[in-house]
Amino acid sequence: MTEDSTDSEKAFSKVLFTRRMLMAMVMGFFCGLPLLLTLSVLQAWMKEAGVDLALIGLMALSRLPYSTKFLWSPFLDRYTPPFLGRRRGWLLIIQICLTLAIAGLGMAEPRQNLYWVALAAVMVNFFSASQDIVVDAYRREDLADAELGLGSSLYVYGYRVGMLLASGGGLILADQMSFQKVYFFMAACMAAGIVATLWTTEPPVGQGQPRTLREAVIDPFVEYFRRPGALWVLAFVVAYKLGDQMAAAMTTPFYLDIGFTKTEIGSVVKIFGFWATIAGAGLGGAVMLRLNTHRSLLVFGLLQAISTAGFAMLSLVGPSVIALAGVIAFENLSAGMGTAAYMGFMASLTDKRFTATQYALLTSFMGFSRDVITSPTGLMADALGWLGFFVLCTLLAIPGLAMLLKFASWHKEPSGTRR
Repeated sequence: MTEDSTDSEKAFSKVLFTRRMLMAMVMGFFCGLPLLLTLSVLQAWMKEAGVDLALIGLMALSRLPYSTKFLWSPFLDRYTPPFLGRRRGWLLIIQICLTLAIAGLGMAEPRQNLYWVALAAVMVNFFSASQDIVVDAYRREDLADAELGLGSSLYVYGYRVGMLLASGGGLILADQMSFQKVYFFMAACMAAGIVATLWTTEPPVGQGQPRTLREAVIDPFVEYFRRPGALWVLAFVVAYKLGDQMAAAMTTPFYLDIGFTKTEIGSVVKIFGFWATIAGAGLGGAVMLRLNTHRSLLVFGLLQAISTAGFAMLSLVGPSVIALAGVIAFENLSAGMGTAAYMGFMASLTDKRFTATQYALLTSFMGFSRDVITSPTGLMADALGWLGFFVLCTLLAIPGLAMLLKFASWHKEPSGTRR
């Protein structure tokens, strides 16, 4: 081993084992934890309670806050609570409210009061989306520019672990205890995030903090929509993962309907799938070093479409754990690769003066396709059957890829070049 490589390893270790990197991963965990509590876990609870499949699909509308978070993100940038600073102060308030909202969802009963379930789910999603806004801004301000790549990777790993605990762990626990107790347990886990917020430090206030409400609300959107092709890019953000997300919205009822147990779903789909997604994200990042962003998006988009077709095949095979593992491995691997390119593409579009608000705008449009457009999926699955539904989801990959070809010719700016 050369002296230069030894020095590089020491420098890497010095950056890796710091409070900043630990907090990037820890905050990722607490952002990932609530995400599926109103999706796969709630779907399983409602399915077990005998709720109609169409109503289960419509519950995706409770995730509307993820699609509209750009509406209040400027206020979190502009105003500072009277304690702990701008980022930690807001984070403490939001995490307390989020913990109570998760516990409130656990007190609901789908069979008796679906309206209370819907309201509690909306509150969980609102505070979860708000936490995402603040954590994204905190990470950007807490890490040096040279540390953003490593910090973002650790954030994603923490995020996936949080999702794994909530979805895979939640479904496995639901075979051993009531869903109410599962949600109380998740609320207790979420409360640990308050300790992390109190323990860490407030990042320094950088240049460019909005001084007026106009600067916080108006300027980020004016700057973005003055760019050529801005609307085409937003349409692409909505369409790129639409088929994949529509399929994902109905996978838990699909697995249960064709005969898999909750433990099989929790262990194969969630835990096994978790590692496939992590591998896909790493592989996607490596491939993007050789291909440009648009070529990566095209290749990964095609792989996502093929993986969605795997669910159609599974509907014909039936409850085979081996077939399920194969479909999940390929689907999560391709989804991890697609997400790596997708998030890198959106990050390259943000102006650093307005990172939090512009990134919230882009991820809101991403959430729109996941949460709003997917809301009729239960009706579609009822009308088409599982085979027809997943074939349709596969075909819906085509518009996003066509839009990519439309604007890729003019958007040649590499990642990280905006001010």
